[in-house]
Amino acid sequence: MAYAIIRSGGKQFRVEQGATVRVPLMDKEAGATVELETLIVGGGEGETRIGAPLVDGAGVNATVVDHGRGEKIIVFKKKRRKQYKRTQGHRQDYTTLKIDSIG
Repeated sequence: MAYAIIRSGGKQFRVEQGATVRVPLMDKEAGATVELETLIVGGGEGETRIGAPLVDGAGVNATVVDHGRGEKIIVFKKKRRKQYKRTQGHRQDYTTLKIDSIG
């Protein structure tokens, strides 16, 4: 099974053809196709191409499925004996991509 390591939003993801992956929010409409930066492409026959920093001639095409927000996390800060406590919540925005082809 062929795989690729892509970069999106400053993070790296290992993807395979037909898989869905959540990446940081992209400014694309649902249904649009995007081409992602490819760092490593690995084939089923043991051939692996590593880019410096990107693999020449390789591309990963994906379709934007939808956008959403992740689970809420709580950020709690405290300094003992100083009467200091702060609570803050955070939800990360994401885009769901369906990998169409690795070439």
